[in-house]
Amino acid sequence: MEAKERNSKGKLRSLPEYIREAVAVIRIQKRVGRPKKVDLEKRVMLFLFARLMDKSNRDVEELLELFEPLFGIKVSYKTIERLYSDEEVKLALHNLFILLLIEEGVSGEFAGDELDTALTITKYYCSNPKKKGKDFRYVFRVIDLKTGMYVGFGYSNRSEKDAFEKAMRMLKSMGVKINSISLDKYYSSRKTLKLFDRETAIYVIPKRNLSRIGLEWLRVIERIVEMPYRFQLIREDLDGW
Repeated sequence: MEAKERNSKGKLRSLPEYIREAVAVIRIQKRVGRPKKVDLEKRVMLFLFARLMDKSNRDVEELLELFEPLFGIKVSYKTIERLYSDEEVKLALHNLFILLLIEEGVSGEFAGDELDTALTITKYYCSNPKKKGKDFRYVFRVIDLKTGMYVGFGYSNRSEKDAFEKAMRMLKSMGVKINSISLDKYYSSRKTLKLFDRETAIYVIPKRNLSRIGLEWLRVIERIVEMPYRFQLIREDLDGW
């Protein structure tokens, strides 16, 4: 645990160097209009600083007054808000993500981590400002069990499954091999599990209503009883579905 913590601190100290490398490969064409006051490297540092502080944009603005010598700039909370939609910052963060994965390496042993957030919003504001409802945002993240790093990410305002599929496509686009993956019972369906290669070991929890899945789950349950600590569902279990 201590070695892992030291490694994380070492990566944090090297963050400016990683950011410099991530930004160096981006080529930005000259555009019409007012140029940005803060260069891309500092904007990325500013964005990460705001996220690491885990505070509101106004609180970060106050903190930056203390750290002004570090960034060499004075910004408002509006500047911080604009970073979330800054396409150049998004490109640099993607490059930074790839660099960290290359540096750390990927074990191929993954687990899924999903998050559903309920948002209270006012719908049809112009016609009926009193009409309120709930909206949801779904996030699915793939964690490398060896390094503890996120290696895939999916976001959706439609469904948890849509976020999951986006995360899987991200892994595929980067050529990441999945040796094993652990998922909760929401993903224990034939259609979802057949997205993976035959060589991938899938650790999954059965759904509550087994009658909807079929008798093939009996073999899986027998395996759980016989070897509870080595439970895994592999593609041979799915061939009869």
